[in-house]
Amino acid sequence: MDHAQKPRVRFAPSPTGYLHVGGARTALFNWLFARHEGGTMLLRIEDTDTERNRPELVEGILAGLRWLGIEWDEGPYFQSQRLPLYQAAADRLLASDAAFSCYCKPASYTGEGPAMKAAGEEAGKQEGEGDDEGPKTKRNIPCPCRHLSPAERAAREREGIPRAIRFRVPEGGVTRFEDAVFGPREVQNAEIEDFVLLRSNGLPTYQLSVVADDIDMRITHVIRGADHLSNTPKQVLLYAALGAEPPIFAHVPLILGPDRTRLSKRHGATSVSSYAEEGLLPEAFRNFLALLGWSPGGDSEYLRTRELIEKFSLAGVSRTNAVFDRPKLEWFNTQYLQKPSVEELLPYVEAELKRVGMWEGSQASAEPAWFARAVDLIRPRTRFLSDFTTWARAFFTDDFDYEQAAREKFWKEDRLPELLAKLAEALAALPDWNHDACDAALRALAGAEGVKAGLLINATRVAIVGRAVAPPLFETMVILGKDRVVARLKRALPSITSR
Repeated sequence: MDHAQKPRVRFAPSPTGYLHVGGARTALFNWLFARHEGGTMLLRIEDTDTERNRPELVEGILAGLRWLGIEWDEGPYFQSQRLPLYQAAADRLLASDAAFSCYCKPASYTGEGPAMKAAGEEAGKQEGEGDDEGPKTKRNIPCPCRHLSPAERAAREREGIPRAIRFRVPEGGVTRFEDAVFGPREVQNAEIEDFVLLRSNGLPTYQLSVVADDIDMRITHVIRGADHLSNTPKQVLLYAALGAEPPIFAHVPLILGPDRTRLSKRHGATSVSSYAEEGLLPEAFRNFLALLGWSPGGDSEYLRTRELIEKFSLAGVSRTNAVFDRPKLEWFNTQYLQKPSVEELLPYVEAELKRVGMWEGSQASAEPAWFARAVDLIRPRTRFLSDFTTWARAFFTDDFDYEQAAREKFWKEDRLPELLAKLAEALAALPDWNHDACDAALRALAGAEGVKAGLLINATRVAIVGRAVAPPLFETMVILGKDRVVARLKRALPSITSR
């Protein structure tokens, strides 16, 4: 393999679950590396585990990648459609005596090597790629089938005993590889079992299919979770037996929950789709994910995607496990709600309004310039896209309720119905509708009636947006417009009276 060529990387999820945080981060690192190096990213669906696969989840994985903004250059390829490739690879290994037919029952191999067990425990496990056989590497307990004579094999074939194909691990020596993150690694061959390549049903194991595919697809760099470190010695042996140079391996650190255990549902949402449904922005999630186990150097955290691409390198990947910090994720989301141009945010807010049925026929859909001004006013106080259709829904529809706590706090003055009715008349008579005119009208009324302006400001805010907390009142009034503000003040009067 010519590592001087433009890199070719792959993300290879298995449709046994949704796209989770660990897998999304692996996909992102592959994508950033490919884009930084001007290389190619492939998408491969590892769907040969017929017992665990759920084909309907494939579209969910693809949708998660698309939402995250990760665009693959080739694929998706499906391993279930490539079975002849794996059979051919197994046949080559049999022909070269690098593999042998095994007639044992699968449960006959139960040992576990101490060195590989330690490697597996060091790496841990996380949601990531493929039909991972994980850190369950076993001692090379001699298999009685390894040294069968041709006559003995023929006898078993005549009896119709199901056979698997196992790799013939060298009986001595060491398997070494260099990892771009963890450095040089080595394992005694005596601690690697003669692992299965093809099951008795003809389906390949993860070890065979991933190596055959990576050779066929000319993969130059394998960037994946550290839980795959224990698989790598087996795969290095397979590359050598198939006459191919291994790719450059880069195993990225695991993602842990705040309690330093493997990230799981008990730590909150782990599926990418659930974060999309919560109202997180894709670029905010990308920025957050990129910094889980990678550092660009320096103190910068808010990094637009173009900056992530410019700065990304495997040298910046840490060996230390990353911790998923939910408050930090929300901080990133607020940054991406507030800092980019409002034009970048508008498509996401539009999609949110459409999702809850508030877009069609609204002022937002009819007047693009007004929509931009409204979003720009609201966004400094938002944490999620859903805020635009929850606490801020009164900006986009007249169908909103009055917050009970706000009513109890700011509508308790007995004179309020009379005062707000007079305010509605004063506002309706304004020749110019702007911040200063609205401010002056309200304060003039407060002075004439001998009440504090704050009483009218707070009561009016609840009347026109239904909440105690919202953007500044007079800016809100300008955005809503005279007709809507006056109508909402009048609409609130019966509710104030009947409180």
